[in-house]
Amino acid sequence: MSGLILNSVTKEFGNFTAVDHVQLSVPHGTFVCMLGPSGCGKTTLLRMIAGLDLPTGGSIVLDGEDITAVPTHKRNLGMVFQSLALFPHLSVGENIAYPLRIRGVAREQQVKRVEELLAMIHLPGYADRPVTKLSGGQRQRVAIARALAISPKLFLLDEPLSALDAKLREAMQVELRKLQQQLGITTIVVTHDQREAMTMADTVVVMNGGKIRQAASPIEIYRRPADRFVADFIGSTNLMPLAVEGGRVTVLGQSVPGLTVPGGQASATVSVRPEDVHLAAPGEGRVTGRVTFIRDLGGVIETFVDIAGTEVIAVSTPRERPIVSVGQEVGIAIDPETAVVLTT
Repeated sequence: MSGLILNSVTKEFGNFTAVDHVQLSVPHGTFVCMLGPSGCGKTTLLRMIAGLDLPTGGSIVLDGEDITAVPTHKRNLGMVFQSLALFPHLSVGENIAYPLRIRGVAREQQVKRVEELLAMIHLPGYADRPVTKLSGGQRQRVAIARALAISPKLFLLDEPLSALDAKLREAMQVELRKLQQQLGITTIVVTHDQREAMTMADTVVVMNGGKIRQAASPIEIYRRPADRFVADFIGSTNLMPLAVEGGRVTVLGQSVPGLTVPGGQASATVSVRPEDVHLAAPGEGRVTGRVTFIRDLGGVIETFVDIAGTEVIAVSTPRERPIVSVGQEVGIAIDPETAVVLTT
């Protein structure tokens, strides 16, 4: 199979397991973002794919070849580090050409490849400019061009945009995604930025405790989280206890028609995104609570509702603004189509 396959990849440091039997298949040309809290194992996993760390167990296969024990410089991959690691004493062109030079590529071919890459990253004519004279976004592009100089099979990036300001980071997210689509190169990015992952990736890999909790498309991750951790980690959600009492499904002790609990379990958790919480008058089939706070953020309005001691947030646009006030009793209709019942 063309692409990258991780077979039960494990990394232990003494008694600590940083990466725990990770199983993942990345088809050729896919853009993957590894996402998770600090210490979840995502950077360690990337380093093993790059060959900078050796797995304790399992195997790494790239385009049908087992590269688990292959040295980094023989894996034909490009990597951009968080620090970028550009050579300050070299020009832009010399930085980009460096991996070609150490591979013995002819001077004429180096110059041609540098010109191609500078055009690709929208910095034509910058070959002779010192990297110390570039802006943050320009240095980022040069680091990307250097990693792509050897036409790698695999492109790896570790928190590549974290040092940029918010506006430039968003612009670079778009540029990086366009470049990846243009080249069709298999790309793996480690990030802690959820927006970054949801914006760029074909597949988001959510990790915690050294394990993959879910690997799916951004919309699947958001709309159908696999468990409570993923639901709570990705975006904002309302998590409410659910129980089965006498054949009825109740949320916070109140009956909700249409919800079902798989596997015959007596209890679970229901996840409802704030934009799917619709406020209405109290009534049959609606969970009843009381408005405690209203926050107008301009583009959206957040309404906080207390239901039996649990805070639920409803988000609406100014056009859909509910006519409610603090202290008012309201009903919440939970739609089984948008609610996700989580048993783990």
